[in-house]
Amino acid sequence: MSKLANEAQSTKQFLMINGEKVEPAKYAPLYSPYSGDEIAQIAMADKELTIQAITAAYNARGVMAKMPAYQRAEILGKVAVLLTDKADEAAEIISRESAKPIMFAKAEVARTIETYKFSAEEAKRIHGETIPFDAAVGGVGRIGYTLREAIGVIGAITPFNFPMNLVAHKVGPAIAAGNTIVLKPASQTPLSALFIAGIFEEAGLPAGVLNVVTGPGGTVGEAIVEDDRVSMVTFTGSPSVGIGIRNKAGLKKTTLELGSNSALIIDKDVDIDQIIERCIMGAFSNQGQVCISLQRVYAHVDVYEEFVAKFTNAAKKLKIGDPLDPDTYISALISKGEAERVLDWIEETKGSSATIEAGGKLQAGILLPTIITEADHSLKVSCQEAFAPVVVVNKVASVKEAIEQVNDSRFGLQAGIYTNNVKNALYASQELHVGGVIINDVPTYRVDQMPYGGVKDSGTGREGIKYAVEEMTEMKLVVWNQS
Repeated sequence: MSKLANEAQSTKQFLMINGEKVEPAKYAPLYSPYSGDEIAQIAMADKELTIQAITAAYNARGVMAKMPAYQRAEILGKVAVLLTDKADEAAEIISRESAKPIMFAKAEVARTIETYKFSAEEAKRIHGETIPFDAAVGGVGRIGYTLREAIGVIGAITPFNFPMNLVAHKVGPAIAAGNTIVLKPASQTPLSALFIAGIFEEAGLPAGVLNVVTGPGGTVGEAIVEDDRVSMVTFTGSPSVGIGIRNKAGLKKTTLELGSNSALIIDKDVDIDQIIERCIMGAFSNQGQVCISLQRVYAHVDVYEEFVAKFTNAAKKLKIGDPLDPDTYISALISKGEAERVLDWIEETKGSSATIEAGGKLQAGILLPTIITEADHSLKVSCQEAFAPVVVVNKVASVKEAIEQVNDSRFGLQAGIYTNNVKNALYASQELHVGGVIINDVPTYRVDQMPYGGVKDSGTGREGIKYAVEEMTEMKLVVWNQS
């Protein structure tokens, strides 16, 4: 056997079903988005193997539903400890499979550890409430209360951009609530999910509770969504796929996080020097492949020129290159196809009044951080989700005008406003039609315990551990007749 074959054999990845590594009939190569080199051979599950994983989760649901809260918390806490010990290894896996620069991969692992810690804490806080039955004439002599019970099998379909933390946002609260999971990770980033499954096994999670099924979305995802034994589907990804899931899910619960073209308003009284670093992070971290990446900026005419000059200057200084280089800020997009799509969108602006202030082209296969000014709202770089290091900056005469521009979107995940005017901040918090308004920071702000989700085409339901637990449980009412 050749050396190359040996290497491919040594990196063969299996499915995780009912606590065992399961080998499918087919494998597919996984390539680095940055170098193009083969990283691993990934198991391609068919419908039968996916159903086998659902069966394992369905059969294990009784074990999890009866597991005491303290035990669920202990397992989740142990996962956080084990992941802390293996943080560098985990960050390298993320970086290799997604081309996320290692500085951001390490930050993702740190957040993932926190997410599992929050999940361990929330496992102990699931509670109901007592109902004042004697408030109604017919309720005298009765007492009642609510319980929150595990929903059963949860189908989790996760994206490539945060392959470890967005898995944690589904798996963590699912286990905290006493559910079982069938997880289908993104095709480009399955290694992170398989790595975490191994950690859960080491932490003592019973067999069948977490099953990882890699393979084509049209096969694996369809089987998960259509199986009646799956009680809930939680999905992060594109609106088109999310809408398809909602249409096929029937009466299943669905939580859908479907992206955005997030905007930032900059008021006239803002010190531009103080916000440039945050705007750079918001726009260009992880190559802009973030659901709440800063894609649109509406700057007051009084500060517009200064902001554009300083923002452009800072963007041009960002280091481009190998994601494993600790100084790299921008690396390759997740695929060549994505880079070509974004270049087409940028090309579209050239026939308009828009100006490309920075970037707009590839350098060694990497899309340079791109800043476009005065782009019409109808251009794809403005009205659709770029999911790339592309930002549109337009000038406005007032905060009111900026809010109208922000709201003129099919999306509504998060929006930000920088202002020193309390009235403008309050007005923005009331009038912005989004799931989260971030005052004096970029819309890219997220910590993992906060409720996170959007309106309009940005999806339904909320993540953030406490809020996800509510989505992943059913309320039961108990009434006692004392007479």
